[in-house]
Amino acid sequence: MLKFAALLYAVSVVFSDGFSLKPPKKANFDIKQVAASAFAVTALAVGIATAPTEVFASQITTFDAVPSTVVAVTETRQGVYGDYTVDTQEQKYDDAESTFKTKKQTKSKKGKYTALLAVLIMGSFIIPMGQYFWYVRDDDSSDRFFDKEPKTPVKPPKKKGFFGK
Repeated sequence: MLKFAALLYAVSVVFSDGFSLKPPKKANFDIKQVAASAFAVTALAVGIATAPTEVFASQITTFDAVPSTVVAVTETRQGVYGDYTVDTQEQKYDDAESTFKTKKQTKSKKGKYTALLAVLIMGSFIIPMGQYFWYVRDDDSSDRFFDKEPKTPVKPPKKKGFFGK
């Protein structure tokens, strides 16, 4: 069996895409492709060499000879609308162990998180207001709006004609 695997490995390396049987004019192989091909061939050879001797493809006539693992057990149950079948499996993910912190641990850090929340909420109001006042600090539109005496608009000078007349 080991001789067959070694022969398969040698033949696969020779006929893989990384090598050529023609004499090369220059290097005509890609090192990445050679490495990938060699890895794939090695994996196949190891798989064949370490296969159990009692099970070969020629000896398997039905799927009963192949070892199998029970994934689920089928169970028939009665329901409101009739009988139905259910695949029952071993429970893996539900764990009744509590992962919550104790009351003492929670209470000891309550002040820190309350202060943090207060800072964030105040910041969410104060920072936008500060930005607004920063952007409009040089704008005098509110002064003009609340001014008591309406100013008469200044009329622009009359434009001259086409030839300056």
